[in-house]
Amino acid sequence: MEFMNTAGLTEDQKMIRESVLDILERTLPFEGIRKLDDERVFPHDAYNALAEAGFMGLFYPEEYGGTGASASDLTALVETLGYYYTGIAQGFMTTVIYAGMHIVHRGSPEMKARVLPDIISGKTKLALAMSEPGTGSDVAGIKTNAVRDGDHYILNGNKIWITCAHVADKLVVVCKTDPTAGRHKGMSTLLVDANAPGVDIRPLKMLGRRTTHANEIFFTDVKVPVENLIGEEGDAWKGLMAALNVERLCLAAISAGHCFRITEYAANYARDRIQFGQPITKFQAIQHKLADMLILAETARQSAWRVADLIDQGENPVRETSIAKIVCSDANVKCADTGLQVMGGAGYSSEYLMEMFYRDARVGPIGGGSNEIQRNIIAKLMDL
Repeated sequence: MEFMNTAGLTEDQKMIRESVLDILERTLPFEGIRKLDDERVFPHDAYNALAEAGFMGLFYPEEYGGTGASASDLTALVETLGYYYTGIAQGFMTTVIYAGMHIVHRGSPEMKARVLPDIISGKTKLALAMSEPGTGSDVAGIKTNAVRDGDHYILNGNKIWITCAHVADKLVVVCKTDPTAGRHKGMSTLLVDANAPGVDIRPLKMLGRRTTHANEIFFTDVKVPVENLIGEEGDAWKGLMAALNVERLCLAAISAGHCFRITEYAANYARDRIQFGQPITKFQAIQHKLADMLILAETARQSAWRVADLIDQGENPVRETSIAKIVCSDANVKCADTGLQVMGGAGYSSEYLMEMFYRDARVGPIGGGSNEIQRNIIAKLMDL
């Protein structure tokens, strides 16, 4: 990693980075990523290799086979995944963080013992089914419902923009179990078999992140065993809020890592691009663009690591995680846009990876709670 140095990292974090890069270089050769992107194929080999090396359990409790590592260690891992390829980073995050942490925080002991080891081994992939056609940022307005019928819930509804549902074995579904309850109330979380009768998963063609793309899901009279309730019935909102700090930390770390990859790619191209008898890196206009890209990358990185440090100190840094998510995802888009400009026509061509970098970066300010929603959160915490 040319520009993203290891200053300040512990020896364990340096080993995490080196090991992850070694695994990905062997199982996900960079020249093969374009083919996966074109064909919209999930990077299964790389995912399985990371699981075999124990990285799916890095942040999970030791009693279930995890490592119990710190938020800073998690940041080192996710930043490295984002640097190498955002698709594999998103694949990791969707199962382990977005969906899996709901089971870690709120699942019964029996559910944890049954599901977490399979997540850690890579045997089970998850997806978090939360957004709906009429309720993207407005999670409290969901309409998908589950009605108790003996020892089962009967689940009906429609979810959309569900990342990695096309490869998921199980779905963590946020639904309404008490339709008469007000906003933020009467919501529950169910663990649903993705192959159960009545579950219909339809892939969506997205601009970027094509290997870990979004999907639409339809639930029609799906029977879900009562023991698959995650947490208390009607108490899902509290669980959703509890998971947000780590989720947004990971989103920030992915974007920060990606900024460094984009900057290196553009700089390497510019060194080899000869115009007027010399590399274009000799022109101040290009030098300043590349310098600005590195500033964006380093600023993003510092924002993400600041949040990790606060979490490790036992703080509840809601404001800081919202800021980091905005800073890092916006920086990622600006970095990709500037890198594309540095490369000119080559950057706009699918013969090079820069246009994929741009497509993959653009979802950052939208997903995981749009940056407009993050600003609402910050303003509320400012008592405005």
